[in-house]
Parts: sequence; C-alpha cells; structure tokens
Amino acid sequence: MRLAGTPRVKTPIVVLLVLVVHTTLLTSLRIDGVAPDAMLLLTVAAGIAAGPTGGALMGFGCGLALDLFLQTPLGLSALVFSLVGYAVGSVQTGILRSSWWIPIFTALVASAAGEVLYALVGGVIGQPNLVTLHLPTIAGIVGLMNAALAPVALRLVRWALQTADPGAAYR
Repeated sequence: MRLAGTPRVKTPIVVLLVLVVHTTLLTSLRIDGVAPDAMLLLTVAAGIAAGPTGGALMGFGCGLALDLFLQTPLGLSALVFSLVGYAVGSVQTGILRSSWWIPIFTALVASAAGEVLYALVGGVIGQPNLVTLHLPTIAGIVGLMNAALAPVALRLVRWALQTADPGAAYR
C-alpha cells in the first residue's frame, strides 16, 4: 500500500503550506489595508474541484487551522468556510466548466460572499466589530485578489486530491 501519493497525505501538506503563506507572505501584500484570504481561496478551489462534500471538508480543515491564529471565537472560520465550500461545490456541479473564466469568476464571487458571511456570522455570535462600513471594500478587494490567485489554488487542490493510482477509487 503506497500512502505517500494519497490525498490523505497531500491535502494536509497543502493546507499547512497555504497556511504558512497566508500568515507570512500574504499579510504584507495589502491593498487599502486588505490582504488576500488564501485559506478561503483554498476552500473555494476545493469546492470547484471536489464538489460540495470536498469543499465543505476542506473548508472545515482550513477554517479550523486559521482559527488557531485569529482572535475571533474558535470555529467561526471553520463554520463559514464549510458553508462556502459546500455552496461553491453545489453550484459548480450544475455549471458546465467549458470556459476558463468560470472558476476565476467563482473564486471572485465566493470569496467576496465568504468575507461578508464571516462578518455577519461573527456579528451574530458577539463580534460586532466585524460588520463595518469598510466591509464592502474588504469583500471586493479580497474577491479580486483571490480571483487573481485562483489558478494557482486550483492547481494545488487538484494535485492534492488526485491519487497516484487512478483505479484505487474502485477497489
């Protein structure tokens, strides 16, 4: 049994790699004080590549990993990212993927919606400082930056989810 090439090994490596990039490099890449949300982008990419269940699972893992570095309640990112990943996966399964721009547009819209949902859910559970007049700007900038990074995230997720043995899924 070859374990090194399985998604069970590659997916956590990708999540940790993106978490390190998110918390170090991307924090200095800011437009109007807003940085891209790489963990949300990884969730969106998983929803595009793996459908609703894969998107929700990746969202939970990415959100939980990110929650360890945030001052918000533990589980807030995991909840929101799971919902976003599931929604993207559900929408993507009904859309023909023949155009190259559809995943990029999906990343833009889903990332912006994810930022708004994060602030709204945070406000409901006692974090009123997340819903501000700057929220539309944050959502728009995160959406645009994540759309620009979407091809890289999609390639990473597709690599992490592919198995070394294509027939392994049928055994």
